[in-house]
Amino acid sequence: MQKKIIGMLGCTALVAVSAWAGASGKAHWEYSGHEGPEHWGALSVDYSVCATGKNQTPINITNAIEADLPTIELSYKAVPLDIINNGHTVQVNYAAGSTIMVGGHSFDLLQFHFHTPSENHIDAKSYPMEAHLVHKDKNGALGVIGVMFEDGTENSFLAKFWEKLPEKAHAHVTDDAIQLNVAEMLPKKQEYYRFNGSLTTPPCSEGVYWMVMKEAVSISQDQKVKIHKIMGDNNRPIQPLNARLLLK
Repeated sequence: MQKKIIGMLGCTALVAVSAWAGASGKAHWEYSGHEGPEHWGALSVDYSVCATGKNQTPINITNAIEADLPTIELSYKAVPLDIINNGHTVQVNYAAGSTIMVGGHSFDLLQFHFHTPSENHIDAKSYPMEAHLVHKDKNGALGVIGVMFEDGTENSFLAKFWEKLPEKAHAHVTDDAIQLNVAEMLPKKQEYYRFNGSLTTPPCSEGVYWMVMKEAVSISQDQKVKIHKIMGDNNRPIQPLNARLLLK
């Protein structure tokens, strides 16, 4: 039965999209006020799915069904630092050549970015920060790995570039002397929750293959304060689960 469920989810059509975290659409949007999440669907016809979609992200991950989920096979390489503040998040662009393989399906890593506090919750728990590793397959479909950060010691991976975080909107920083391999940011145990979802920013396109790591990684108080000072609260509220299956 588990394998049958996995197969059904694996056959879900994945949407071909090229936008994430503020680079999408024409209408301006924000995380609060008259252009905040509750109004996204009315800001533009292109954003209508934000209001009408049935498979929206983020969600509260709870009561997940035990399943024989495939291992996420990582093939990430070290790349030079290329980071931008796009006005909604701090995004690290990733040079071509890094991939993941999930159940025989290959995705190329495009970028990773951050939300404070976390967008997804696990058993109703919110985390201080969540990273989204955004991948795209050869057909343009997206696969996203979510990583939760919890209060603790300094994160050694973040420390490599945290002083380079661009504080002003649309500021762009590159530094070939700083080499990053995002595999170092992932938890040691890479067990994950699996669900079908959407972009968490307009246009909120659905069909995104979500994989949220069960185990959190640490972030220090200083690291947390620094990025929150730059971005503020940039988390979309929890969305209804509706009829979706959550697997673990």
